This record gives sequence, C-alpha cells and structure tokens, in this order.
Amino acid sequence: MIITKTPFRMSFFGGGTDLKEFYEKHGGAVLSSTFDKYVYVTVRHLPRFFDYSNQLTYSKIERINNIDEMEHPMVRNAMKLLDMHELIINYDADLPARTGLGTSSSFAVGLLNAFHSLKGKQKDKRTLADEAIYVERVMCNEAGGLQDQIAASFGGLNRIDFTADGYEVKPLNITEERKEKLNSNLLLFFTGFSRFSSQIQEDTKKNIEDKTKTLLMMKDMVDTAENILIDENKDLDDFGRLLHETWKLKRSTGNKISTNEIDMIYDKALNAGALGGKLLGAGGGGFMLFYVPDENKENVKKELKDLLQVPFSFENEGTSVIYYVPEKFDVEGETND
Repeated sequence: MIITKTPFRMSFFGGGTDLKEFYEKHGGAVLSSTFDKYVYVTVRHLPRFFDYSNQLTYSKIERINNIDEMEHPMVRNAMKLLDMHELIINYDADLPARTGLGTSSSFAVGLLNAFHSLKGKQKDKRTLADEAIYVERVMCNEAGGLQDQIAASFGGLNRIDFTADGYEVKPLNITEERKEKLNSNLLLFFTGFSRFSSQIQEDTKKNIEDKTKTLLMMKDMVDTAENILIDENKDLDDFGRLLHETWKLKRSTGNKISTNEIDMIYDKALNAGALGGKLLGAGGGGFMLFYVPDENKENVKKELKDLLQVPFSFENEGTSVIYYVPEKFDVEGETND
C-alpha cells in the first residue's frame, strides 16, 4: 500500500502567462507557493475476490473491469500511461475541489507518485510534474497552464519561468523571518462558489491575442514582486499593493474571472483595511486571498465574518510518499517500466 501527500498551491503573480499559447511567443513567469493543505492518495492492489478488477473512490465510487470504462478521465489516462491494473484508489483532501487551488493537478501529481512507488520506483519531482502535465493537458485535453503541476510536485515559494524550451523552478532567496511575516499578513477565505477552471481557462485562451499587452504586464509584476520579497529594505506591504494591481489586470483577461458577489467581497475587504488581494486560480469562485497589515486583520475578519477563513502555513516539501509497504502481487499484463 502507498499513501502520498501532495500540497495545494496559491499563485500570487503571473497567472495566465503559463499558457502555452502565450509563453511560447513571449515567455512566461509566475510566483507561487504551496501551503499546508493537502491531497491524499492511497493506492494498493485489489485482491481477486470480487467481480470487478479496479475500484476508484472520490466523490463517487467506480468499480470497473476494463480501464476504458472508468469515468474519471485523469485517473483513466494515468493508469494507461503507467500501465496500471487491478487497483484500489482512494482520494481525500483537506479542501474542496474546483476552488482555485490547483486541486486536480495536485491529485494528478500525487496519483502518479503513488503509481511509481507501487512499482517500486522513485521518480524525481520534474518527472512527476512533466507526467502530470502530459496526462492533464495532452491525454485529457484539458485547457490550462503548467504552473499547478509544477508547484504541487516541487513545493515551496518559487518563481517559475516558462519558455518554448521548457521551464525553470527558482526557489526565492527570502529570509525565514520575512517569509513568516508574509505568511502572517495573508488571509485566506472560502467564498462558497466553485467552478471548473478549464472552462474559464478556455475562455482566456480564446482571447489570448487580445490580452497580450495585459499578460505582459502581469509577467513584469513577477519581477517586481520577487524584488519586494528578497530585498529586506523594501516595504513588504508593497506586496499587498501589487496584488491589488494584478487583480485589476486579471479581471480584464476574461469575462468569467469575477462576479458581482466576488467584487462585493473584494471591496469589503479593501474598505476594512486589506491592501490588495486576488481570487485564486482561473477565476469564477473558490478561495480569495488578501494581504492585510496586522492592525487591520480584525477589521477584515469582522467584515468577512460570513465567509470561512482558512488558516495556513507555507510548506516546502511538495509531493511525498508518507506510507510505503511493498506488496507481492503478480499483476497480469502489467509491465514494470
């Protein structure tokens, strides 16, 4: 039996520039961090006592014999990619899906990590990220960028740069004290709305040519944000003010990014003392993140008391195997490549 733990991510700056249609022409960059809320995937072989050969448990239970019968496209394709058979797969998570935290990509990375481990192999973080990108973007043909799979696999507070030749992950050179202060000044709230990010990403992708100027500005903000964080002489509150600027820009990249309800929440937070914030993920609902100085935190919490606040801490590990017990199980038709 294998159990993997894979973190969620929050993207601060550069979202949208990790779309292939943009970064292959202009280059892309994002600044993001993983935090201590996780997707857990348990995988083991299914004993041969049942009239089905695979069982998958998530928001529903699937019991099938032929992998092609599986309704969950990502699991189906991941099993095909790594030639997996006769499995029990269980999904669990600290936070709900379709809420802007890269849930599906964290699941993909954690699942692939578990599959390799079940075969007795340990894959590096880049391989896991690359395979998750391939499964979601190529095999499942889901619209979206590349940052989620990379963040979930590598973990940490990073700048990720994208070019036509690939990507590079650069951990930010920031003091632990400054990182803790940034963490302390960020408040995370659940709006109660959920959506499929691929639908919103598809809308953004269609308008990519019209939004090139805006996306280039959002890419430049990654440089500015990085400098704010690594230069101890700079005012950390400028990070919050820059979040407000990227929020205004992101709203212009697609008509499904925000809603009247989301705008009302955002305005309430700013009026109560937040310096800036953003809707995490592609948009349309889910979690909202605000940068709030110490003296204004209680005001913001009071103003948004109808929303669920989720305390969090940054994490650095990325996907990991937290339970490993080898199995002696001869799977018919499965290779060990």
